[in-house]
Amino acid sequence: MDLARLPNDKKLQLCRWYFKVGCVFLPFVWAVNTVWFFKEAFVKPPYDEQKQIKKYVVMSGAGAIIWAIALAIWVTIYQLQRVSWGVIGDELSFIVPLGRP
Repeated sequence: MDLARLPNDKKLQLCRWYFKVGCVFLPFVWAVNTVWFFKEAFVKPPYDEQKQIKKYVVMSGAGAIIWAIALAIWVTIYQLQRVSWGVIGDELSFIVPLGRP
């Protein structure tokens, strides 16, 4: 979709909708929202809805970064501790790697 064709109130509505969808544990949508509306929020000349778009872009970016960090921490902990968790570690895995008891 070309954002240049949308009126400013529709841009705000779309940005807000993407933020709300991201709140339903879909952090990828937050990342898309941040990338898609970054120029609208920070590069374009000021207009009435820009302040609210900027707020949603910043919150979406922060949410996506926090989710990425949390996911990286979880993957690291799981990979390092799976064996010591025993049966629970194996039950959390779709594929149990061979070579370690």
